[in-house]
Amino acid sequence: MSTGKQSMDKRIETYLKELRLGAMRGYYRKCAQRAAQEEMGYEEYLCELLERESELRRQRRIERRLKDSGLPLEKNLKSFDLKRFPRKIIQCVKTLVHGGFLERKENILAFGKPGTGKTHLLSGIAQELIRTQCRKVLSKKCSVLVQELLRAKRDLNLDKELKKLSRYEVILIDDIGYVQHNREEMEVLFILLAERYERGSVMVTSNLPFSKWERIFKDPMTTAAAIDRLVHHSIILELNVPSYRAEAAKRRLKK
Repeated sequence: MSTGKQSMDKRIETYLKELRLGAMRGYYRKCAQRAAQEEMGYEEYLCELLERESELRRQRRIERRLKDSGLPLEKNLKSFDLKRFPRKIIQCVKTLVHGGFLERKENILAFGKPGTGKTHLLSGIAQELIRTQCRKVLSKKCSVLVQELLRAKRDLNLDKELKKLSRYEVILIDDIGYVQHNREEMEVLFILLAERYERGSVMVTSNLPFSKWERIFKDPMTTAAAIDRLVHHSIILELNVPSYRAEAAKRRLKK
């Protein structure tokens, strides 16, 4: 390698390092060789380098958002048996993964008995939104979320916490109603739902139908107001199928 070539490579390495263009730094030599062999134009060569850098950054951003989401990554659509559900549910899921409901600030409400796959299905949809569109998603058990909100309220930081949550395009609140909470805890959950109304989407799983939600919010007026905000712009998935855990147990017994 000539002294001039070494000097040029060193300058390129320095600039790419300073600009934090890691993908281009690791690929530009190989790309330059191919460009010379295939007689690529300057613009084509530059475009390929930029595409490589952009793709690497996108993948890293997706990895960060998957980690930040708190989603159970093993519960994805590839490991979910959609064939157990009616055609209407299958078609709805295929539409939801495109993310149009986020633009419309709609909610997804999944109802069903324990073991029907509510959490798995919504987690799978949420993962697809991150993997294909790099959306900002947060997943929390309802019991954990209300404790965090209650702690923020007691520390006089509730507004700050709500602002932090508003950065997410959708919040998956898992198992609303599974554990009974006191009135103070449910008040902060209602505040969150009211804050996100027509501003951001929520995804909710529950084994309780709306007719029993007074057990959650403790007060008829608060219950009605919470349901009204959730349902006004919503897609409801009623997963009325047998428990997959029960079915798996039956298959094991047969064997």
